[in-house]
Amino acid sequence: MAKVYICKSFFPEVFERLKGVHEFKVWEGAEEMPVEALLREVPDIEGLIPVANRISPEVFAAAPKLRVISNMGDGCDHIDLAEATRRGIPVGHTPNILTETTADLAFALLLAAARRIVEGQAFARDGRWKAHAHLDLPGVNVNNKTLGIVGMGHIGSHVAKRARGFNMRVLYHNRNLNAESLLGAEYRDSLHGLLAESDFVVLTPPLTAQTRGMMGRDEFAVMKPTAILVNAARGAVVDDEALYEALKEHRILRAAIDVTSTEPLPLDSPLFTLDNIIIMPHIGSAVPEVRKGMMTMAVDQLMMGLRGERIPNCINRQVYEEK
Repeated sequence: MAKVYICKSFFPEVFERLKGVHEFKVWEGAEEMPVEALLREVPDIEGLIPVANRISPEVFAAAPKLRVISNMGDGCDHIDLAEATRRGIPVGHTPNILTETTADLAFALLLAAARRIVEGQAFARDGRWKAHAHLDLPGVNVNNKTLGIVGMGHIGSHVAKRARGFNMRVLYHNRNLNAESLLGAEYRDSLHGLLAESDFVVLTPPLTAQTRGMMGRDEFAVMKPTAILVNAARGAVVDDEALYEALKEHRILRAAIDVTSTEPLPLDSPLFTLDNIIIMPHIGSAVPEVRKGMMTMAVDQLMMGLRGERIPNCINRQVYEEK
């Protein structure tokens, strides 16, 4: 019977399958588990399910018995994968299950920014709606516009499918041409080329050393002044200061983001002073059945790993190849 730690008490009924098989503990706090608390819990554990918790070399060093990490989520940028691989620890994640839901939100943000949905609600609630408005809140048509998708993976390709319903021309910038024939999208090998052509830009790449800060001052400078940016990837893909400047100086029209470089975004962030940005609290997969499916998959993969079986959704598969 292995010792397991779960860093968030999402859907405790899912943990029932662990009973009698492994000894497990769960962080019950409403806030994210502090690193100090995590360091106290990990010395004897063999299996770990993090959520957004930073699993740093310090955590690995404090957990000498750790054999398996099964992340509840698709992105694993909060886990030091190099350290996990060096220690021979497989890291599982939960891709695909959140694809449709996150694509829904990405396209909802696109529409909300284009038609100024959030501003419109405030306009009505604040009593500014005095008569039939003509162009009090002028919006932007989505139909027949050009959409540029940066990162045509699972989520990006599903955003492209939704764009087809709006007769959008779809461009994409990716490491390869994986979706061109399937979706009728046009590949652009240059990020700047895609940005210069696009009326809307949706970011869905994973956060890596190559994508961190990929949207900076130079990138905003080549975008259309009428363009709208949507970030449904990771906050650190965008340089916050550069985004603030681009919106403040109207180098781009608007932005809608579900992720920020620091989460929660501090209330004193300059981004909150702008009226041409929608900021959401990272709710891309926040649908109960989706989140429950993610935790179920995380528990299943943890148990497989502890039995010595290969995790099907292992993000550092080289740990198996090296054995």
